[in-house]
Amino acid sequence: MTEQSETEVVEPEEVVAQEADSAETAETAQVAPVEDRTPASIDFVSDVPLEVTVEVGGTRLLVRDVLALHKGSVVELDRLAGEPADVLVNGKLIGRGEVAVVDDRLSVRLVEISGASPVARVKS
Repeated sequence: MTEQSETEVVEPEEVVAQEADSAETAETAQVAPVEDRTPASIDFVSDVPLEVTVEVGGTRLLVRDVLALHKGSVVELDRLAGEPADVLVNGKLIGRGEVAVVDDRLSVRLVEISGASPVARVKS
């Protein structure tokens, strides 16, 4: 048994007419400038998850030094004890804070926030 597929035949004139209709619609469509379409608040993105990272310091090591690391090794960082840690959201610095412990979990107490307002932080 052979199966036959049903196909619709479209005449070239119909395709040209459909394309012309689409072009007319695109030409006559009024699109508001981006500034006019921006909502007054940022509530529409409030449920979007973001990656928050706290960096207490960093350093550069040679490959041989990394290979020599073992349990108990101490790696010196470029920050002083008690200096605020950087708080990053999706890799962008948004503030600084003190490392704290809350219910046996590491936390950060914000002591400085970048930007004047939440909207300004989103735009930057």
